[in-house]
Amino acid sequence: MSELRRDYVKNKWVSISSNAALKPKDFPVMKMAAPGGSSGFCPFCEGNEAATPPEILAFRKGEGKPNSTGWLVRTIPNKFSAFELEGKLEEKQAGLYRFCNGLGKHEVIIETPHHATEFHELEPEHLEMIISTFKQRYNDLARDERIKYIQIYKNRGLFGGASLGHSHSQIIGFPFDPGENEGLPQYYKEKGSCLICDILQQEQNGSQRLIYEGEHFVALCPYASRFAYEAWIVPKRHTEHFGELTEAEEKELAWLAKKLSRAIVDALGNPSYNFMINTAPVNSINEPGYHWYMEFTPRLLVAAGVEVATGIYINPTAPEIAATALRESWN
Repeated sequence: MSELRRDYVKNKWVSISSNAALKPKDFPVMKMAAPGGSSGFCPFCEGNEAATPPEILAFRKGEGKPNSTGWLVRTIPNKFSAFELEGKLEEKQAGLYRFCNGLGKHEVIIETPHHATEFHELEPEHLEMIISTFKQRYNDLARDERIKYIQIYKNRGLFGGASLGHSHSQIIGFPFDPGENEGLPQYYKEKGSCLICDILQQEQNGSQRLIYEGEHFVALCPYASRFAYEAWIVPKRHTEHFGELTEAEEKELAWLAKKLSRAIVDALGNPSYNFMINTAPVNSINEPGYHWYMEFTPRLLVAAGVEVATGIYINPTAPEIAATALRESWN
């Protein structure tokens, strides 16, 4: 029999299978297309810099010129962005309807110059450059008062929404807070404490959902997982904004993101997945209770009518079982 679990972070209910859980081999074929499988032209490959907008930031091997070869991690504007960071936000009303101009910023982080190299295959030192890029771009966008929320995310594979096979992630600065983590300030108002800190305290006490505990971070499968084999990386230090990462935390997060992404790929047979860095709003009235975290969501099933209609996800694999599989793959 299944059970309903409350996700207090997103203020949603989730249906969790409590007995006949689906194992990795039981899922439909929701696999990642082989990296580098396309024989077509790739604008993200080294040598094709002229095919992209001018770079915003790059880590390079030496003293190379911008928009030339020799880069290791490269950030560019999204060529097909729905947002432009020009002017100011103008909200308007048309009868019942409310709308505003598409103010915002959308950037692409090309994670490697090599087309066939995957995120989980990169060395920890290279992943540190990616994490540092995330932090630098986050803090730069946060300095613009027109930006109210910053979302860092990665789409991997067809079912993760990737449009190109070359490993990359993205960052969007929105002119408003989407409110996906509204449960965090609400919990603080009701309890007087941080929900994520309280979750960590409970999960560190011998929980079956714990995957790994390091000096600065904990990896776990959340109690009310929306997705089968969903996993989080959570900082132990109470930190509202991702941009407040210390150098030591950057280093451990890079290693941990590699280990967890590798465990997901190995345990689940190379699935499509997303990762998202969920953080506090910026340039807004400060509401206590936010605590940033990194969320990995394997895309093993397509959202069906009930998820679309109600926002209530049906997860066929209990997080306790998922954590066991990821721990085994981890080792």
